[in-house]
Amino acid sequence: MTAPGEQTATPTIETPTVLRRLLPVDLLERTGRPFDPPAGLRRRRGAGAVQPLTLTNGASAWLVTGLDEARTVLSDERFSSDRVRHPDVAGTTPPRRVDSRTDGMFVFMDPPEHTRLRRLLTGQFTVRRMRLLESHIREVAVRHVEAMRAAGTEADLVPAYALPLPSLVICELLGVDYADRARFQEHTAVALSSNTPERERARAAGELYAFIQGLVTAKRAAPADDILSGLVHEADPPLTDVQLTDMALLLLAAGHETTANMLGLGTFALLENPDQLAALRADPALLDGAIDELLRYLSIIQVGVIRVATEDVALGGVEVAAGSTVIVAQPEVNRDPRHWDEPDRLDVLRPRSFHLAFGHGVHQCLGQQLARIELRIGLGELLARLPNLRLAVPAEQVPLRNEMLIFGVHSLPVTWA
Repeated sequence: MTAPGEQTATPTIETPTVLRRLLPVDLLERTGRPFDPPAGLRRRRGAGAVQPLTLTNGASAWLVTGLDEARTVLSDERFSSDRVRHPDVAGTTPPRRVDSRTDGMFVFMDPPEHTRLRRLLTGQFTVRRMRLLESHIREVAVRHVEAMRAAGTEADLVPAYALPLPSLVICELLGVDYADRARFQEHTAVALSSNTPERERARAAGELYAFIQGLVTAKRAAPADDILSGLVHEADPPLTDVQLTDMALLLLAAGHETTANMLGLGTFALLENPDQLAALRADPALLDGAIDELLRYLSIIQVGVIRVATEDVALGGVEVAAGSTVIVAQPEVNRDPRHWDEPDRLDVLRPRSFHLAFGHGVHQCLGQQLARIELRIGLGELLARLPNLRLAVPAEQVPLRNEMLIFGVHSLPVTWA
């Protein structure tokens, strides 16, 4: 039982999962080219940057498909992230009093609560600190590529490379024993799958939460030189166990899920666009720009970011009423034809430009510098050390993560013989 005022991880995981189930299927299923937004989003292109959306339960929401309008939603304080004070149409608001803000799920908070908790982490993810990790990340990448080569001429790139690279790095940053990675990866995958029965998803979320709680207890007793120990012992005023568990859960899940899927899907996209792959091989200096283009082109956050209007707002030529749920469709926003020529084409020579792969505003991704470094080194070492890298199966046989909140591939069989 959860005592009044307490919070488990389940509502945070449930909100986007339940909302995904309420979306029309054509806004989710990727048919044809796996790198394009779902057909329903592409059909809506040109119908307005902010469009009315009827969910499968009959509820109404607004779908934002324009880049400028999305930036407004993500930066305007009239659009709230707080699910307690401002429930969304998913109906998964945690059963807690508004005056009992004791959790650490700061991505579901507004300032000033959000500001205080995020500030505790900002110093841990500076550009300078992330760059100091580059040599170690490169060592990890090289070690895993060479292990694939030593084992033969074929591999499944997801478990052999794309998943362990960011997992190992975030485990070391947080002070998590890498031997425990299978536990949190399995629980996270189950909890974030929309196809998982609710009871099983709740069980996985509970076990994941209990795992993180154990880490917090261990760091209280024996601190080390890691981010979680710093949060436990250096925050002023001190954080509660619930806050610490929530924050660690966010960092651990986000720190491996998103980057791992970008590595796998990004490699798949390059292999399916041989002219772009050839350009990168010919000039590795293009890699930084190519990372931004892949982030824009792939946009792996499937449902998009959710906000609730706290007052009537004029947005994109429509009136969004107070209390309305607004969904930012990132895959389509990042292909806004008003901002990019031929937005449906992957072009690693494209001039670098603003995109929403890492969000925008006060909730912009804390770990984006780490993710960029992991992607640059991960893709760079892979392409340099496996010059003949190609798919080992036809592209249509690559299993896509259509049922997951984070898009990607479940596996990517490759060969380099």
